Amino acid sequence: MIPFNVPPCVGDELEYVKQAIDAHKICGDGTFTKKCNAWIEERFHAQKVLLTTSGTTALDMAMLLCDIHPGDEVILPSFTFSSTATAAVLAGAKLVFVDVRPDTMNIDETKIEAAITDKTKVIVAMHYAGVACEMDTIMDIARRHNLMVVEDAAQGVMSSYKGKALGTIGDFGCYSFHETKNYSMGEGGALVINNPDYNERAEILREKGTNRAKFFRGQVDKYTWVDFGDSYLPSELNAAYLWAQLLHADEINENRLTSWHRYREAFLPLAEAGKIELQHIPAECTHNAHMFYLKCKNLEERTEFIRFLKKNDILAVFHYIPLHSAPAGEKFGRFDGEDVYTTAESERLVRLPMYYGLTEDDQNKVIAKVLEFYEK
Repeated sequence: MIPFNVPPCVGDELEYVKQAIDAHKICGDGTFTKKCNAWIEERFHAQKVLLTTSGTTALDMAMLLCDIHPGDEVILPSFTFSSTATAAVLAGAKLVFVDVRPDTMNIDETKIEAAITDKTKVIVAMHYAGVACEMDTIMDIARRHNLMVVEDAAQGVMSSYKGKALGTIGDFGCYSFHETKNYSMGEGGALVINNPDYNERAEILREKGTNRAKFFRGQVDKYTWVDFGDSYLPSELNAAYLWAQLLHADEINENRLTSWHRYREAFLPLAEAGKIELQHIPAECTHNAHMFYLKCKNLEERTEFIRFLKKNDILAVFHYIPLHSAPAGEKFGRFDGEDVYTTAESERLVRLPMYYGLTEDDQNKVIAKVLEFYEK
C-alpha cells in the first residue's frame, strides 16, 4: 500500500534526541527549543516565536491573548480542522462561519465584512494547503473595524504571501509540527507573536501563569504565579527531533515541490479536458507543497475514485467535513450568509499521497492509476 502520509525523518533525529538526554534536560525550553525558536524567527523574520505542544495549543494561546470574553464573536471558515474552532470556543467566543473561495478553499475575504457585528473580536485566516488567504484585504478589514487577526498557518510553514512568511502577517500566527505536516516533532507547534507588546503575556500564559521566563533571563530574582496560564512547553525530546528537520528545511521543501509539480504536469491534460479541477495557486502566493489535491465531478465520483485507488494499493483521502454542519458547530456557532461552496466543494476534494521521500516509482504508480480511472 502506498500510504497517504509518512512522517518526515532526515536521519539525524536520534542523534539530537540523544544529545538532549545526555544533557539531562528533557523538559521544555532547553537548548533545542531555543534553537528551533531562533531558527524560525530568523528564517521567517518573525518578531518572536514560542514552540508549543501542538498547533492546537498555539491557537489556544493566540485566542487567549486576543482577550476574548464570553459573547465575543470570531469569524472563521467552516472548511477547517476542529482545532481552529475549539480554540475560539475555549476562550469563550461564539463562532461565525463564512463561505470559502472555491479556487483556494480559503475563507472568502469578500464575505467577511458582512459577518462583522459589534461583538466581533477576531478574524481567523486559515491558509489551506499552505496557500495564503488574501491577506491584504483581510488585514484592511481588520484594521478598519479594530479587530485582531489570527493566522492558522498550521499547514503553511515555508509558504509566503507577497514575500512575507505565513504566520507573520496577522497579530498572531500558529504553526503545527504534527506528524502529518511538512516538518514534524510528532506532536508540536509554534506561536508567532507579531506585536512585542504581547511577548511577556505570552511567556506567562505558556509557563503555567508564572514569570519563570524572566527569572531565567535574570530579570527577577525569583519567579512566582502572576496570572492565569497553562503548560504549553513541548519536551526537549520533541524539539530535538524537529531541530534535525529544520536544518534540512530546504531539502524537504524542494523534495515535496518536485513531487507536487510532477503530479500537476501529469494531471494537467485531465484538467484541460474538464474531467477534474486542480489546485489553484494565486500569483502572490508561494506554497510549500503541503498537499496535492484534485476535485472530482461530485461526491459519487470521488467515492468511486478513492475506492478504485485503494483497490490498487494507493491510499487517497478526502478532507474536512464542514464544521458548521457538525454537532459542535451547530452548538457553538452559526453560518453567516449562504453556503455556496463550502459543502459542495468539500465533497469533491480528494488528496493524493504526498510526503518527503515519496519515491518516483510510487508516484508513477499513483499517476498511472489516476489516469487509468479517468480513461474509463
